[in-house]
Amino acid sequence: MASAFCSLCPTPTSLFSSHALIPTLQWRSSSSSRSPPLHISRVLSVETVPLSPSFTWNDVFENSRKEYVPQNSSDLTGFLEKVDRCNRGLEKLGEFIPFVIEEQIVGYIHKGFTKYLRDFNDIFTFSQYGGHVTLNMMLDKPEERTRAVAHVIKILGNKGIIPGIRNELYPVKPSFNAPAFFSIERAAAPYFGLKGYAIHVNGYVERDGQKFLWIGKRSLAKSTYPGKLDHLVAGGLPHGISVCENLVKECEEEAGISKVLADRAIAVGVVSYMDIDRYCFTRDVLFCYDLELPQDFVPTNQDGEVDSFRLIPVAQVANVVRKTSFFKDSCSLVIIDFLFRHGYSLFSPKISTSEETCYLPLYIAGLLCSRRG
Repeated sequence: MASAFCSLCPTPTSLFSSHALIPTLQWRSSSSSRSPPLHISRVLSVETVPLSPSFTWNDVFENSRKEYVPQNSSDLTGFLEKVDRCNRGLEKLGEFIPFVIEEQIVGYIHKGFTKYLRDFNDIFTFSQYGGHVTLNMMLDKPEERTRAVAHVIKILGNKGIIPGIRNELYPVKPSFNAPAFFSIERAAAPYFGLKGYAIHVNGYVERDGQKFLWIGKRSLAKSTYPGKLDHLVAGGLPHGISVCENLVKECEEEAGISKVLADRAIAVGVVSYMDIDRYCFTRDVLFCYDLELPQDFVPTNQDGEVDSFRLIPVAQVANVVRKTSFFKDSCSLVIIDFLFRHGYSLFSPKISTSEETCYLPLYIAGLLCSRRG
């Protein structure tokens, strides 16, 4: 019975995370968002604490205790920043051209990055007017495509053009349920504008009516976001494994959570975003889960990717998201989604029912829902 909880279907109670059906990419400016017409400054808040590569848990707790400023719309700026930070550069969509396999768009490649691919004309083929990129038609089997593209990525990796090679394969496909055309090195996925998938688990404990979140601090040895705060469990979805299998695997590796306990995780929907940073086009879809843990549970990392864990009241976690850049960017989105679903007002640690304090957080919810990849 427990395994029934592990599902891709969002629960009916997930108001702001129920957008599980991901639309195709729409080439539009972010200014076309259908969010409520509120006049809220989107300038980066001067209050936001800059990221220190060596911040400690003491720094985290110090910032977590700072109170909100009630009835002040500028207090939302810190949350708005986190949404914007994961959705940068959308005005540059025109600089990318489709990456097409078997007449289906699987990604988008920056026109400037194509100069590196043109050196491998036996592998990559460009349309007559450079309107799209595809693979040589002689590469018609997934295994052949995987080997050929891996050869290119290895060379570009050695040259430092594609840094952070992980030797972990991601599937290349036009949609989540479609079969994979081939597999590609995870670090290269943003350079080909591929849609990536991951699982994020909000591991929480409830004591005396108050919720606490288990938060991890990433190892300084990590190639991405070293030393930053992270969910109790989170991980990309590699090729050849289902979402539920990956959930159980990541729970065990990252926090020492048994399969029996991991199977109790409840799927609550997805959060997705599109981010452009020079040649990289990140289009990630995050499958979100809530997992209520026993009060005496203590996580133990098994794979060396997490330095330490702390159990923090949810209201204080919200303060850290709002006031600092300590969290990995995508984690902030999932935590904001958690706050909405569990009834936390973004103005005060206490739940508010006034019209003003309920309406303004809906603006952020609109951003989360409208900026989908």
